[in-house]
Amino acid sequence: MLNRYGERVHKVSIDASFTCPNRDGSLGIGGCTFCNNTSFSPNSREPAEVSQQIEAGKFIIRKRTGARKYIAYFQAYTNTYAETKILEQQYNKALSEPDIIGLSVGTRPDCVADSVLDLLVTYQDKGYEVWLELGLQSSFDKTLDRVNRGHGFEEYRTTLIRARQRGIQVCTHLIIGLPGENEQHYETTLDRVLELGVDGLKLHPLHVVKGTQLANEWRRGEYQPLALNDYARIAADLIQQTPPEIIFHRLTATASENILLAPGWCSKKWRPLNLIAEELETRKHFYQTPLVVDKTNNLIPANIGG
Repeated sequence: MLNRYGERVHKVSIDASFTCPNRDGSLGIGGCTFCNNTSFSPNSREPAEVSQQIEAGKFIIRKRTGARKYIAYFQAYTNTYAETKILEQQYNKALSEPDIIGLSVGTRPDCVADSVLDLLVTYQDKGYEVWLELGLQSSFDKTLDRVNRGHGFEEYRTTLIRARQRGIQVCTHLIIGLPGENEQHYETTLDRVLELGVDGLKLHPLHVVKGTQLANEWRRGEYQPLALNDYARIAADLIQQTPPEIIFHRLTATASENILLAPGWCSKKWRPLNLIAEELETRKHFYQTPLVVDKTNNLIPANIGG
């Protein structure tokens, strides 16, 4: 973003009050076993107007980093799960705000109609930065069934191909530490995603939050989250296996301490990020990519986003 626009660009998270087919009864009512959306979205389930959310987000980002350009990130729940006219209204609201240069739309791979992809192309044709963020999590249907995801790898494959045929940039979300999975699963999932083609990746450590089925499994001793050192090592392995032109938009995830149950290290962002960077530095493997220093003097590879 810095190279493309000549200055820092940050995402502003938006909750547009969409829901999910795994919650509204179309596929199910319980949602994914790990999902309490409060842990992924800074807004409540009665969010303010889009313009107010953007202004509040910009205010915080300006104070923290001084950035003056922003991408409207439709983050909470499934942000393509509505009639295309409604989606267009919400996206247009965000793009009408000053200093918003694009959209990043988070969604499920089974909820992306051709009409939605065509709508995103119209924004891209106007010069906006456009990303479609697909929550795959795992390429193993057995795992996806176990966490009540409600879709399989095939839905991801077909949606990814349709998006890339239109020239839309795609960022795929992968969760590390899902029940029943190990390092072989993570590496196989990454290989499958890379083979199909992708523009960006997000890695998330699975964490246990209140109000979820996973929390009950954790209390019964049926699930044990990854230790920080293990997560950092696995993340570094996956980074090494990824071509340098693919951008890592995220390498960890956090939840607020009032809802986080385990692991405790998921309450802070910089601890795992710094440990991953240290792990990569120890391995002396940076694809000849220079290290950059962020605002808090943390060294990270230049192709890794915050």
